[in-house]
Amino acid sequence: MFALERQKKILELLSQDGAVFVTKLSVELGVTEETVRRDLEKLEKQEALVRTHGGAMPIVDSNRELSLEKRKNINVDAKIRLAKEAINYIVSGDTVFLDASTTTFYIAKELKNMKNVTIVTNSIRVINELAGNPNLNVIAIGGYASDNQSLVGSIAQNDIANNYFANKMFFSSRGMTESVGILESNEQECGIKQAMMKNSEKKYYVCDHSKIGRVGFAKLAQFTDVDYVIVEGPLEESFKKVFEDIDTKLVEI
Repeated sequence: MFALERQKKILELLSQDGAVFVTKLSVELGVTEETVRRDLEKLEKQEALVRTHGGAMPIVDSNRELSLEKRKNINVDAKIRLAKEAINYIVSGDTVFLDASTTTFYIAKELKNMKNVTIVTNSIRVINELAGNPNLNVIAIGGYASDNQSLVGSIAQNDIANNYFANKMFFSSRGMTESVGILESNEQECGIKQAMMKNSEKKYYVCDHSKIGRVGFAKLAQFTDVDYVIVEGPLEESFKKVFEDIDTKLVEI
């Protein structure tokens, strides 16, 4: 069993049982306890769990979500590659929703080289990155400024619902699983993304490998709710089969 398969299984057991233990995982996964500890250490660095003496517990409190400053330094190379793929779906004349994820911040960096694109966003970082570019139109959604450097709350959600429509939306989230779909662990960000989805023609979910199998307490969307899933591959065959019978297009990079 490969490392990613083991880590996915650990997260599944964690979600199912509420806790995992090194000795039991070692037997179930057929690897040494030291290998299990390395897997748990990696998953803890991804903020997918919290290690305890002899095992690990799930992170269920949305307040434990990684800060933006920490998240922006995770899997940077993957996010850049995902952004370069995502930009291929944007053309001159588009109006694009960008959420406040670190992944879409890298998409914003790629957008700096385009012309005649309108960006509607709740991300303060995206606004700062693109403001003043004479070739782009940047619209900031009003709302409460969170510690995630984003604009959220009922004002922001109503602003989107009542005033803006985009032909394309690009977003990321806490993670995705085969059985549930796309998950989030920040209720305010989840509400903003759902409002954007309702007012978008095409939805593009962009996901690096650290989020595959990663859970959050809030369900953001089903895979059938989006048009494209752009993911850092390779995905396991069982995950690919999820997309065989739906219209959502899977793009692995």
